[in-house]
Amino acid sequence: MTKASLPTASQARIRTPKARNYLIQLCKHFAHKIPAAFADNKGRIEFDSGVCELNADDESALVIAVSAGDEGALAALEDVVDRHLKRFAFKEELNVAWVRG
Repeated sequence: MTKASLPTASQARIRTPKARNYLIQLCKHFAHKIPAAFADNKGRIEFDSGVCELNADDESALVIAVSAGDEGALAALEDVVDRHLKRFAFKEELNVAWVRG
């Protein structure tokens, strides 16, 4: 596999005391249309263009990792997850800073 064909990924660590609540809310929301599941403090959402994995093991932060086949799809996934999270967390001002890796 060449480097150009490797999936593109990014991660964001969002400080919030409601990490698990948002993880569940995101998974339940997307599960209406696409495969999404959660158990304990972990969740996974399978978009057509890539995957979003959520982790709330740290009670004070939600870690979101997204991966896709190309930069455009990755940017779109970052945007959709970011917008939905901020809509659910309207009472908080969340800082979502994606780090590409």
